[in-house]
Amino acid sequence: MTTVVHPGDSLSRRQKLVYVVLLGALTALGPFTIDLYLPAFPQVKDDLGISDSLVQFTLSATTIGFAIGQLLVGPWSDKVGRRLPLIVATSVHVLASLGVALAPDFEWLMVFRVLQGAGAAAGGVVAMATVRDLFGGYPLVRMLSRLALVSGLAPIIAPLVGSQLLLLLPSWRGLFGILAAYGVLVLVASILFIVETLPKARRAEAGHSTIGQRYKALFSDRIFVGVAIIGAMTFSGLFAYLSSSSLLFQDVFGFNAQQYGLLFAANSLGIVIGTQASARLARKIGPQWILSVTTAGLFVVAVLIVVLDASGAGIVGILIPLWFFITLCGFTLPLVQVLGLASHGKEAGTAASLLGALNMGVAGILSPVVGLWGISNAIPMGAVMAGTAVISILSLWFLVQPRSVPALAR
Repeated sequence: MTTVVHPGDSLSRRQKLVYVVLLGALTALGPFTIDLYLPAFPQVKDDLGISDSLVQFTLSATTIGFAIGQLLVGPWSDKVGRRLPLIVATSVHVLASLGVALAPDFEWLMVFRVLQGAGAAAGGVVAMATVRDLFGGYPLVRMLSRLALVSGLAPIIAPLVGSQLLLLLPSWRGLFGILAAYGVLVLVASILFIVETLPKARRAEAGHSTIGQRYKALFSDRIFVGVAIIGAMTFSGLFAYLSSSSLLFQDVFGFNAQQYGLLFAANSLGIVIGTQASARLARKIGPQWILSVTTAGLFVVAVLIVVLDASGAGIVGILIPLWFFITLCGFTLPLVQVLGLASHGKEAGTAASLLGALNMGVAGILSPVVGLWGISNAIPMGAVMAGTAVISILSLWFLVQPRSVPALAR
């Protein structure tokens, strides 16, 4: 007789697939909000008459909104359940998307991008917390990796869709009308299909009933703090690429929007490969030991980008190490989620929100640094990537301390 340890253990394969697809669609709202308009960066810059760094700030505004939204939605979902915060926040996303489409100037664009990011934050937080509500141990690893596969397709599809839509739409503003429509679909799906996975009894457990108690449980856990830093640094390194790649490859190397979309898709395949490979490896090797390899690898390939570009290796010298950097990010980020959530089922929403908020908040602060240097080559991008990798390595060995990490339950 099989013992049901977690609620998700009793689900059929078909039911698990439904959860993966639906929760993946919720998570994908965030990447689409970020990536759909990346091919339009040159158009946005020309239309509003702003600089490269200010265009990147429109992306940073979204990530800051994500960070704020996740910090609000996560604890709220631990207190009232998963469905209500998701429905409210997604409604905010729809209205903000329409606001961006109609924004008369750069200042209003920034305001609505912050609100748009805050609204999109709920999808990722609720999806991750729901998976933790249902699963633990290695089943948690498998479900998070499958969720990452579905949501990982979004960064591949979004710029391709965006670049093609630019051929049909009168301006870049139409892309945000498309995002509003996607938000409506997510909202309807949430109302019709998302069931509550957090029982009322678990919302007021002793020692975890207030926001302060939940944050105390997280910040007093050295392993959680360490992997949260690794996640934030890895995502910031990835975001240095996201925020500069459109201008780098279109303005410097002469790609058009459609060519850039294809290049972005090829690079994003690395994330999908990494997320699935890391889940398989984690069955045999502790996630912390996989991180010891990936964080070192991130540093090596980032330095290669700087060295090869400085030596005149050309675009091939950038693209090859860049693809490996993105793939290693795919290896790293799901394992950060696993180690961060494994010991915090009682405050899963708060833990998920904190991991996501640090990712987006730190990335939003660091990504404009590339633009401040000026995007005339790949050296600033590679230098920021290398710096984030160094911090990840230090956090792993001095905070997480791989030998002290408990083994995952089977």
